Amino acid sequence: MKLKPQQRPSRRPSRPARTARRPARGSGRSRGAQRPGKPLGRRIGARLPSLARAGAVLGAVAAAGALVALLNGPWLRVTEIAFAGQQYTTAGELDRILSSERGQSVLAVDTAAIRTRIERLPAVGAVTINASLLGRIEAVVEERDAAFVWETASGRYLGAADGTIFAVLGDDEAPPPGVETLPLIRDERFVARLITVGDVIPAGVAGAALRLADIDPAALGSTAGALSLRLDDEYGFRLASVAPEWQVALGPYGLDPNETEAEAAGRMDAQVAAVRTLFATRAEAEIGWVDVRNPGKVYFRAKG
Repeated sequence: MKLKPQQRPSRRPSRPARTARRPARGSGRSRGAQRPGKPLGRRIGARLPSLARAGAVLGAVAAAGALVALLNGPWLRVTEIAFAGQQYTTAGELDRILSSERGQSVLAVDTAAIRTRIERLPAVGAVTINASLLGRIEAVVEERDAAFVWETASGRYLGAADGTIFAVLGDDEAPPPGVETLPLIRDERFVARLITVGDVIPAGVAGAALRLADIDPAALGSTAGALSLRLDDEYGFRLASVAPEWQVALGPYGLDPNETEAEAAGRMDAQVAAVRTLFATRAEAEIGWVDVRNPGKVYFRAKG
């Protein structure tokens, strides 16, 4: 019986397992280059506020605190009010508006709001408000220009060109300078009894009244020295002369929404021409009443 020879162990040493090699920094095999980081001191300093920034913040806080102290403290308070430039606006009206600001901080005074309240007064056209740090508020008023005198059964009033009635003329007071030269409209309508300061005559009515009051008697072919203008419910506007004595009915103006301003002016011109034609053919002194509400059909009545 043969025995198998025993196998000898291999003398060849086993190879160690291969491990992945890390490429050295800067080698071409690295996938992305990394920049050197900022030093720690610089990174911390960038996140901390600079002295200038901190000073600005502290200054803003101090300014806000000072402003609050000025607004709420006893300093810079309104202690004096004044107004000037008013003739038709009463001192009581202005004092009532401005006195509400007494004791308020000057820095908190709303001059725009005060201006709006004063401009709502009928006679005021514009106003300038001055507020000083010394505690004084002053209102300088610019009043409306008077364009006509509107007389009713209740009194006489001054009106502006836009129709605003802004002042009453007292019977016992001397009229302001220049009032005697203004056009006078005697309003005999029933509704006119309710007219008062602050009301507005419709723009069409006021505009027509000013144009009619400006008619020269010579344009009518009349020898009259002056004409008066009246308004009533039946005939509308009327022109009247004292010497020679006559009246001309012109009809209403400014009440028809379908009549344009140009159409109203054309109708007025036609009425003036119709009266001129009548006075050219008839003696003016013999005529007492003329109706030209329809300038195409003129009616007149002789005196006597």
